Amino acid sequence: MSRFKRWMVLMIVSSALLLIVMDMTILYTALPILTHDLAASASQKLWILNGYSLVMAGLLPAMGALGDRLGHKKTFSLGLIVFMAASLLAAFSPGPYVLVAGRVLLAIGASMMMPATLSIVRITFTNARELGLAIGIWSAVASGGASIGPIVGGILLEYFSWGSVFLINIPIALVALALTVIYVPNHAGNKEKKWDLISSLQIMTALVAIIYSIKEFSSREGSTTIAGICAVIGVLALIIFIRRQNRSHNPLIDLTLFKIKPFTAGFITALIGAISMMGVQYLVTQRLQLVEGLSPLHAGLFTISISVGSLIVGTLAGLILHRFNVILIKSASLLIAALGVGVYLLVFDSSFAGQIIGLALFGSGLGAGMTAASHSIMSSAPPHKSGMAASIQEVGFELGGATGIAIIGSLSGVVYRLSMNIPEGLQVNSNVKDSLDEAYVAAEGLPTESAEALKEAGRIAFDQSVFIVIAGIAVFLVATSALIGLMGMRQRKASASETG
Repeated sequence: MSRFKRWMVLMIVSSALLLIVMDMTILYTALPILTHDLAASASQKLWILNGYSLVMAGLLPAMGALGDRLGHKKTFSLGLIVFMAASLLAAFSPGPYVLVAGRVLLAIGASMMMPATLSIVRITFTNARELGLAIGIWSAVASGGASIGPIVGGILLEYFSWGSVFLINIPIALVALALTVIYVPNHAGNKEKKWDLISSLQIMTALVAIIYSIKEFSSREGSTTIAGICAVIGVLALIIFIRRQNRSHNPLIDLTLFKIKPFTAGFITALIGAISMMGVQYLVTQRLQLVEGLSPLHAGLFTISISVGSLIVGTLAGLILHRFNVILIKSASLLIAALGVGVYLLVFDSSFAGQIIGLALFGSGLGAGMTAASHSIMSSAPPHKSGMAASIQEVGFELGGATGIAIIGSLSGVVYRLSMNIPEGLQVNSNVKDSLDEAYVAAEGLPTESAEALKEAGRIAFDQSVFIVIAGIAVFLVATSALIGLMGMRQRKASASETG
């Protein structure tokens, strides 16, 4: 394959990947408008927002194995078609249930495409240096693309209705499909590889139930009973799935891959990186709107520094991966991300320019870490298991993205409740301790002086919660960096003893 065709293939899969990750966050800005227009309840709103990531996380392992069997070009093309049909359904939904169905169908299309994108890159680029750069670009799009979603959504809503956030997918997917037919090489797949439907249902049940349990538990209006039941179902399904995989001669997920240290280190980096990325972006965006008073679009533009850092450094990291120990690069990258968070906290309530620099450094560290994670996962796995390896990595991304906001948002809420001191003499409902939004609503019915006192108390508590939780993320990144570094040192000692 010519050099031009190779990089054209990368452009095609990267454009599809951008659509997939952008759809995880594009509804952040459109949700208030569509909720009003469709008269969606709180429960329906939850499924509109989270149904996409829940279903996709559950389907990724099955779709990665299906790509290994049918061929990655075929599953990628079918995924594009399903994604376009789902976008059309979602854009013209007459009610909330139809929109939820559209989001679920979007997740099915995305889960067909996402493992195929990385597998196609692995098959197309055989040169080590080119493969490193290609994976760097892929990882930069995967880690930075989600930050673009709220910005694109905000811009579209300035001029069009909420349906436009889905319609934007169709022309991009159409072009990608046409170019796929022309440029993407055929991969026959392994017809002898069985597609284990039972295992697919088990892992989907486990992941969806566990993620939904976390989301339900972290929601103020959620039911702890439902959360507990879902958690038990999820853990049981996961145990049954693992037992089935260990007994199977042709497992859906080959758990022996985790015995490969670079593979395991890559998965841990992808998971922790996604949790940190989504969590920090969520908290910073909320603070910019609720405390600093910025619009959703301006808050999105502020946090684009994370994406810029991730895109640039993640791509550059791909150029040097073949020269260095990839595990140690992951360790150093997580440390840089922690340093960026530290810079942000130092200028937390003073310099906007300093905050942007800190967030850019944070994004740079995670961008390099994600690139190194993708490279070690795909290069350490056998070629005939590339679809399986890609789906495992993307489960790490999706699990991190889906749980990051839930876990970190829940921790932030706990710290807010503990920090919120209602001014003496004010007779207000106790739900002002649930969130800053509730405090603002309660302040609307108070005299001016009392209202400002309540708002200020809420802003102080919210700032404390954001500061403490982000500081916790920094500590978590440092601890993970040390763990990955230790794995790298042990690998080097093992290699030295084998050669000696």
